[in-house]
Amino acid sequence: MSYLLSNLLRRTILLSIASSAPAKRWSPWQSLEFAGGQQVPRHRKTSPVMANMVEDSQDDRLSKLPDDVLLNIVERLGIVDVARTTVLSRRWKQIPAILSKVVILAGSFEPKHEDWSKLTPDDIVRANTTVLEATRSILERRAGSLYPIHLLRMQFYLGDESILIGQTVANAIATQKVDSAEFTILTKVRKKCTKNELLIYGKQFMSFFDSCPNAFGGLARLTLENLRLGESGFPKIFSICKQLEFLSLYECDMGIKSLLEVEHPQLSELVIVCGRFERVDLKWAPKLTKLKFNVFRCRDDPFCLGYVPLLQTVSIINVAFTWHKMLKLSELLDKAAISNLSLDFKSEKIWVKPEGRRQLLPVFHKLSILNLINIAEECDLTWTMFLLDGAPSLKELHILVNSCTDSSILIFDVQTSLAS
Repeated sequence: MSYLLSNLLRRTILLSIASSAPAKRWSPWQSLEFAGGQQVPRHRKTSPVMANMVEDSQDDRLSKLPDDVLLNIVERLGIVDVARTTVLSRRWKQIPAILSKVVILAGSFEPKHEDWSKLTPDDIVRANTTVLEATRSILERRAGSLYPIHLLRMQFYLGDESILIGQTVANAIATQKVDSAEFTILTKVRKKCTKNELLIYGKQFMSFFDSCPNAFGGLARLTLENLRLGESGFPKIFSICKQLEFLSLYECDMGIKSLLEVEHPQLSELVIVCGRFERVDLKWAPKLTKLKFNVFRCRDDPFCLGYVPLLQTVSIINVAFTWHKMLKLSELLDKAAISNLSLDFKSEKIWVKPEGRRQLLPVFHKLSILNLINIAEECDLTWTMFLLDGAPSLKELHILVNSCTDSSILIFDVQTSLAS
């Protein structure tokens, strides 16, 4: 099915749902039924058009579509609209039980604010409660379904409901075929957490983690924020989350100047944003292909590479202060032989130390893509020549220079393709 046709049918479904909108507030999870030919809930007001669709499925052309086509359309809807489609006809009641993608996000149930900081504690509790209701309705009622879940994506806040959400997901992983599961766990304070808040969130998370080891053990992707864990926290995470392929940590650490040691057989992508780690030691990560560091506060090298034979892409973003060490890429990358390197200077001073071709060749001999981003206007670009000299296989060079003129910011994006 073409993308345009699929979206056209998607809009048709949304219009059908809207035409039967209830007169009062209604939770789709209260009436979601997957079997037994249940009728539209009595407390819902159904339009004549929708009533005809329910009573005479022979005239319901959408319901006559093959399962794969119908799924292609429905899976473009948000989870709330997916639940609401169950009132369209008897056949549509079966759709949630055969979904191949189940995406339940707390953000879908939050009041629409331009600024997320305007969310109240009640808004967050209400969103988390609805996530729990949706998770139970979708996952528990598809027990015994022969259709696998290719993607189960959950986003929710760390709170009282977390354990129940985790236990429901753990049961689904144990009783159904789930190809890929992922958690994004938010904290009630999203930015500029105090030391005490980091510690509280860290304890809450480990309590949640210890209560749901089977859920975490089945995860392929995990995104965490604002956690200060004890010394055993991250080793326990790496030990339990054996299937983990992607890990993102925002403002997470084990205390100021703590050391994070990474040993994991499946991890392929690691993202570290802020945090107070003195260093991240990638001791053994045989499948790691991507590494991203965004703003590091240590004085010396932010990471150390051990056994990472497949590492190809490295991205480093930082604002350099006077106490930051100038990084020597030959030492930092340590013969990793990467193919894609991105350095973002945030329009501040350059924090990379020039080196000779002999030093850079072992780590740059396979480098094909180089991104130099947010270089301050006053920086002379001749400093970049040492990078080109050390990368004989370079094919693409992308340079982004920021210039402040008359209190406005002009961005010049220079892209040069180099012959191999």
